[in-house]
Amino acid sequence: MLDGGVRTGGPIPKFNDYHIWKALNHLSDKEPVGRKKLASVLGIGEGSTRTILNIMQDENLISIGKSGIFLTNEGIETKKKLHMDVVRIPAGDLTIGDWDCAVRVPRMARNVKYGCEERDRAIISGARGATTLVYTNNKLMFAGEEYPVDEETEERIKSVFNLRNEDVVIIGTGPDPESAENGAVAAGLYILGGLGFGKEDKVLLSPNITGNELISLAFAIHDLVGGLPVCAKSKNNLGIRIEEGRVVDNAYTGDVLEEVIEVGTTIRRIATSGPYKGIRVIVTPIEMDSRVIASIGVVDIRTMAGKDNLIRLRSDEE
Repeated sequence: MLDGGVRTGGPIPKFNDYHIWKALNHLSDKEPVGRKKLASVLGIGEGSTRTILNIMQDENLISIGKSGIFLTNEGIETKKKLHMDVVRIPAGDLTIGDWDCAVRVPRMARNVKYGCEERDRAIISGARGATTLVYTNNKLMFAGEEYPVDEETEERIKSVFNLRNEDVVIIGTGPDPESAENGAVAAGLYILGGLGFGKEDKVLLSPNITGNELISLAFAIHDLVGGLPVCAKSKNNLGIRIEEGRVVDNAYTGDVLEEVIEVGTTIRRIATSGPYKGIRVIVTPIEMDSRVIASIGVVDIRTMAGKDNLIRLRSDEE
């Protein structure tokens, strides 16, 4: 934390687009499903499930009767449009998490750029990351690159998916199977253009944005500064900390981050506490409409001459 105490992770939303998608895929127009059973399938509480059903009902995707919940004709069509194959599969060294889940998004290679966009969506949903692959000319290639995955990985993926040219495969990774699947599906929905309903226009940046909503900006800076640790937080919410290409804390704050939001100017300082104690940090404000809404900072671990920087940071935190 730029000069502050350490926290190891924070809560993610009780439900997100993944849960709405999963509800849509579990329901049908033939067999009714009760709300309690659906809540169990989704792995969330009945209150959150009720909210999801209200959203779906407002969009005319479901009908609710005494016998249970059915998909309407519009719900069936939406389900077809958002179809993805989902398989939990070990991806080996291709990913960084303990559990992996792959989704096949049919014929959507045209919507893929570099793969970092899908990675960010997966992290926002609670996963540790995602790897995006594109099947083109009968080869499985890394998104944004010109080289294929190794033959063993390709054969493993082909054993569970019937791949066609221009298909996209996203492998979500996380500390548990649920977070890996959540991340993979969320990234797949991003490629498909989102659910297409239940969305309201909102200000992209505000004092209330969460750390997860700052991820894309933080990762962009992380890449620009050659992988140096990056921390960010908004005025009214906890933030994130990124090291070595992944989020290591998503409930984060620190004295310098808070001070920059308060004074509205860039601060360069040697941290006096926290995981970066003794290291130079540079924190700058993010402004909108002439007011500071967030702060973002870089940890210059290059000043730790003669030391293995991130290993030392890890041992300090432990």
